[in-house]
Amino acid sequence: LYFGEKGPATGASRHGYSGSGVIDGDRIIVAAGGVKGASVVCMAKLTGKVIWQSQNDVPGYSGPVVATIAGVKQVVSFTAEAVIGLDTADGKLLWRVPVKTSFGRHVTTPVIFEDIVVVSSHEAGLIAIRVTKADDGLKVEQAWASADLAINFCSPVAVGGYLYGLGPSKKLFCADIRTGKPAWVKSEFYSGGKGHASFTVMGPNILVLAEDGQLTLIAADSSQLTAISTAKACGANWCTPAYADGKLYLRDDNRLLCLDLMP
Repeated sequence: LYFGEKGPATGASRHGYSGSGVIDGDRIIVAAGGVKGASVVCMAKLTGKVIWQSQNDVPGYSGPVVATIAGVKQVVSFTAEAVIGLDTADGKLLWRVPVKTSFGRHVTTPVIFEDIVVVSSHEAGLIAIRVTKADDGLKVEQAWASADLAINFCSPVAVGGYLYGLGPSKKLFCADIRTGKPAWVKSEFYSGGKGHASFTVMGPNILVLAEDGQLTLIAADSSQLTAISTAKACGANWCTPAYADGKLYLRDDNRLLCLDLMP
């Protein structure tokens, strides 16, 4: 197998393991990638001792998330082969929805809203999975899917029952999470690049960093797109910034930056 664009390797085995771990109390859960029952691994965060490991999937590029869905606390992971839900206590498989694409380029971090899990692939489209209780555990079904809003490799965010993301041809969109129906779409949100932007929820607003370095604060408003302010923050990037105490930490091709966001 080759590392990079050549060869048949899928998911993280193609470009490397880039998904962040998730902290759950005194444990950390990661998409470790072992195909011998260790696709997702739960460890003690202070010692690294393995508590449980589960499944044989090749990981995708996003990290797992922890959420309570249909009354059950679970780990949700978007692997190169499927979207899966695992019991946080022991890693037992609760549900699985196969998502098959050419090279398993599954990058989006799962977004959870009520009983719906949203993921996306440029091939499979934007997909919403509904998780509900059943007599023998949990039941899953596809709630909706949209090829028009397919996200390639930047994770969307949810605010107030609406999903905000970047679709094909750099379309900035807002869609109803329950139905998939677009509320509004802004074509060519920025120029150039391959179609990447990061989204950070900041109270009633969303901070959007485009790959050309333009930073835009928009209102989390499903009725219309409202750009509150915009500024050139950095150079070319595929960065997901971190925000803490009024400061935004980000990087571009050449620099690591800390920006003081004015009130």
